[in-house]
Order: sequence, then C-alpha cells, then structure tokens
Amino acid sequence: MPLPKVVTPTFELDLISTGKTIKYRPFLVKEEKVLLIALESGNEKDILNAVKDVLKSCVLTRGVKVDDLPSFELEYLFLNIRSKSVGESVELLVTCTDDGETQVPLSVKINEVKLVVPDGHNDLIELGGGLFMKLKYPSMQQFVENNFSLSKAGTNSEKIDKAFKSVISCIEQLYNEDEAWSYSDYTEKEWIEFLEGLDSFQFQMIEKFFETMPKLSYSTKVKNPNTGVDTDVLIEGLTNFFA
Repeated sequence: MPLPKVVTPTFELDLISTGKTIKYRPFLVKEEKVLLIALESGNEKDILNAVKDVLKSCVLTRGVKVDDLPSFELEYLFLNIRSKSVGESVELLVTCTDDGETQVPLSVKINEVKLVVPDGHNDLIELGGGLFMKLKYPSMQQFVENNFSLSKAGTNSEKIDKAFKSVISCIEQLYNEDEAWSYSDYTEKEWIEFLEGLDSFQFQMIEKFFETMPKLSYSTKVKNPNTGVDTDVLIEGLTNFFA
C-alpha cells in the first residue's frame, strides 16, 4: 500500500504589474533544501537562480511565464510564497547606522514589506527631436545574467559593457511620429552603436528608469545597545530579505 499524499494548500495573489490574480502554493521541503543550499553559498547569482526555479514550481496558474515577469514582481511573489511556506516573518541581522558596525536582530513581518515606486519613474523616455524610447522591466533571467549589480568586481571596461547590455536588454522600441524600430529587428552591436551616439543627458534619462524602478522596501527604527541611540533602518531588494 503506497503512502498517502498530503494535500498542499493554495493561495491567490494579485500581480502588481498586470493586475492579474494568480494561484500559488507554498514551497515543499525539497524546494526549501535548494534555497538553503543557495543561501549557504552566499552567491547572489545562485540565490536568484534558486528563487526562479522555486517560483516556476510554486506558481500554479497556467500561462504565467516566470521568466517574463518583472524582477520586482518576482521579489514580491517570492516573499508571499515564503510567508506561506516557512512563516510570516523573516529574522534578520541589521547594522545600526549611528556607528556603522553594531548588529542587532530584527524580525520583519512580510505583510509589512511594501513595493515602493519612487517619484518620477517612467518607462517612456523622450530623447529629443520627436524620438521616444519605450523601455521594459528587467526579468529575473536578465538580472541573473547581468549579475544583478554593476558594482561588482571587474575592470571599468567590463562594468561599462554590462551597463550597456543591461540597458539594451530592456529596450522595447524606438519610435517617432512616422516610424518605429523594434528591439528584435536589430543586433546587439547596432543597439550599442545607437546608445554610444547619445549625449550624457539623454543617457542619464535612461539610467533614471533603472534607478527608480519599483522595489521591495521596509523601514523601521532599531536601538543600538551600545550607544542607546535609535537609528533608522532601510531594507531593500530580495536578497536582503532572503536571509
């Protein structure tokens, strides 16, 4: 006689980017093991890959392509799945900002983590002369491929190359009143040449799109036990909550 199967509960969540309601389940023990191994590695790329694989398994709604969801949507979804899987709060160690070194424990309730959209965020960039650039959000896969951050080790040339590739991967199209140029119709080299032809102000407007993208954020105050000072703590981004 085979062992009985345990019924796994399902939950619903409204996606922020589309307004679509999806069904999901908690992650299982075998999936939690994958996450723990990634966490122990301390490698951000491994963590993000593990999160993506778990999300694909836990999202039950057909037609939802995890790879195509915006990165901030994936972060929001993961935290909700985690809350139904291993608890409604995350235990962290945070550094007191008054001395920059004292660490104190902090329990963060996942339902208090908000998705913040900074002022001035816009996915339509006016480049001048009637030319506009429509940008799309990076997917998790693109974030993984670009190592999620341009500040990591590497030569200046390598960092610049990654910056350009990050921008190019998020271009949807260029258009003016008469014509439109889709991303898929041109090579990476052609898009690099186009970006290199922009002036600094035009490129800064594109950079602002990335700097002001929606992100998970939680703010609170903690008391430094060594100084007695109450300090503000701001936690942002998936990997800082996945600890």
